[in-house]
Amino acid sequence: MSITILGIESSCDDTSASVIKDGFLLSNVTANQDVHKAYGGVVPELASRAHQQNIIPVVDQAMKQANVSKKDITAIAFTRGPGLLGSLLVGTSFAKSFSLAMDIPLVEVNHLQGHILAHFIKEYEKENRLPEFPFLCLLVSGGHTQLVVIKNHLEMGVIGQTIDDAAGEAFDKCAKVIGLSYPGGPLIDKNAKVGNKDAFSFSKPRIKDLDYSFSGLKTSFLYFIRDSIKENPDFIKENMMDLCASIQHTIVEILMDKLEKAVKQTGIKKIAIAGGVSANSGLQNAMKDRAVKYGWDIFIPDFKFTTDNAAMIAITGYYKYLNKEFASQDIAPLARFPF
Repeated sequence: MSITILGIESSCDDTSASVIKDGFLLSNVTANQDVHKAYGGVVPELASRAHQQNIIPVVDQAMKQANVSKKDITAIAFTRGPGLLGSLLVGTSFAKSFSLAMDIPLVEVNHLQGHILAHFIKEYEKENRLPEFPFLCLLVSGGHTQLVVIKNHLEMGVIGQTIDDAAGEAFDKCAKVIGLSYPGGPLIDKNAKVGNKDAFSFSKPRIKDLDYSFSGLKTSFLYFIRDSIKENPDFIKENMMDLCASIQHTIVEILMDKLEKAVKQTGIKKIAIAGGVSANSGLQNAMKDRAVKYGWDIFIPDFKFTTDNAAMIAITGYYKYLNKEFASQDIAPLARFPF
């Protein structure tokens, strides 16, 4: 019998719904919230209100595009956390109500696990090259930076993570310092493509083992810009492309240094990247360079599966359904939800 999963993602400011049937994607619809750009970051109260407005239309469109009805849904999967509590409450409440109304299983999903399992979303008329177990994943998003060993679809272990800011936060905060709008990471990437990565050098943190740190880099970049502007008020304008290229190169090299160390320690050469920052061209190019240099077998997700989306929640829900991992109606969302 076919298994059709409806996935709901509402961890931050994107409301998303997706339908996956037997591991194949049928639809993936996302409503973005542009209102936050005016504030330079996501405003939790505005985000949760927008989710309430968007969730019904988004689910309706996802089911129409998938050409399925409510009666065709085998189970509903939703993001339990981590994320903004108000936003998570909207998705959780909808999923619980849908599950109760249709008398189908409810499946909770860890948002971070979803990012990793996005690599297992299959699409019709595509090659669908999936990672083999075990593999290493560098999970890099706005709020998380982790090195994870994936033993199977549902068994994962964190072997390294940031002790302060995440890589995505470093991108956005450095972008803000030089006057770029939110979200700044994609704008840094765009400018970096025509800049000189060796124009400026920034110190890398010395953190033991496989953990990361980006707060010191962010602070040193702020002081560097402040001091440079004192000498030349037009410094940013005259050096925008090179500044973007240099800071992006530094962040990527910090990420790759630890990843190389993790490969040596584990002996695993199947490497994946996941999360919003995995869309960064500098990081993708660095992965491809290492693949040639060290013989890594790399997996880079399609852009549509890098940002927050419900397809990754639905595919995780699919594997949890196969394992009969169901949630009860008294489940509550979690702002902090480690593996």
